[in-house]
Amino acid sequence: MANADSNKKNIVVLQLTGGNDALNTVIPYNDGNYYDNRPYVNIAQEDVLRLDDKLGLNPSLAPIKSLWDRGKVAVICGVGYPSPNRSHFRSMDVWHTAESEEVALEGWLGKAVRDLDPKAENVLTGVNFGRGLPRALYAQGVPVASVGNLATYGLFPDIQEDAARNLALEAFSQMYGGAGKDVIAKFISQTGTDALKGADTLRVAPQRYSSSIEYADNPIADNMKSIAQVMTADLGTRIFYTQHGSFDTHSSELTTHAKLWGDVSGAVGDFMDDLEEHGADKDTVILLFSEFGRRIKDNGAGTDHGSGGVAFVIGGDVKGGLYGDFPSLEEDMQLEGDMHFTNDFRGTYSTILERWMGLDPVSITGGNYEQFDFVAR
Repeated sequence: MANADSNKKNIVVLQLTGGNDALNTVIPYNDGNYYDNRPYVNIAQEDVLRLDDKLGLNPSLAPIKSLWDRGKVAVICGVGYPSPNRSHFRSMDVWHTAESEEVALEGWLGKAVRDLDPKAENVLTGVNFGRGLPRALYAQGVPVASVGNLATYGLFPDIQEDAARNLALEAFSQMYGGAGKDVIAKFISQTGTDALKGADTLRVAPQRYSSSIEYADNPIADNMKSIAQVMTADLGTRIFYTQHGSFDTHSSELTTHAKLWGDVSGAVGDFMDDLEEHGADKDTVILLFSEFGRRIKDNGAGTDHGSGGVAFVIGGDVKGGLYGDFPSLEEDMQLEGDMHFTNDFRGTYSTILERWMGLDPVSITGGNYEQFDFVAR
């Protein structure tokens, strides 16, 4: 049963799937090393949206820059983890589970949902907007709704047909071995039924929603609007998840990257305006992350898998600014042609979990990590 409490804090996680090019997102526009390494895939100095005298944003992030100007954006530079992996599957798994050495079964947000609602009284405490179930939201005994389209409404599993279900289980089996397949199969059986209980409740969200904000017509804008509808319906949802991509820009990067960030930035800007209109902007933070960054040198048309990324935390009560050291582009400071990480992503997780959500971060992230002060204790 929903336990609506408008005073409780929310988190929206927006995954930039595919490996966002951090170096063309937050740009060291006064560093000659950037242009030397990026002769073809660079952002001209005069086009950069300047944050200070060293760093600026890609021009496609104009709506986020507007939020920055209002003090609502924390930019986490150099975010990553030790011994980075350039595989999409493995690196995303690390981010989803907050475990960089072993393969973990439970996701960090799934654990957070369990801590927020230990008796699983509200099947809508965590909701994913998109197909399937992100590993970040999986935890044993935790029901999670997954909405493909809020207007027509679909619940997890969004893979109910036997053929699609078996393909998904086979993929898990190949990635994690037979045990992983068995765990996921059990989860589908256990959680799918529980999550169905929230179907009728979620259907009321669009009916309760009214807004003057006109979102763009693209998938991420649709998902952010759906999140606003569920959030403002006061159904007790605390954790919202969605993703957009693919940011895997091996070729045609300048065009593709600009379109992707234009869609994401516009959707985030509209979403924040929507929340402000509903008086919910100070109760919400948005975390934008990607599984890894790209190589420092371009390949002539795009960039290949690298490390050392950037994350954003956005919200009405966020202390805006630059956090984390921007990685050096000097050749002797590189990690095999990549940017070194300068702070562990679990520090950002811990900050949000403890200071924003009021949870114990150690049990979720598996350790004590240095926190930032982009949100107050």
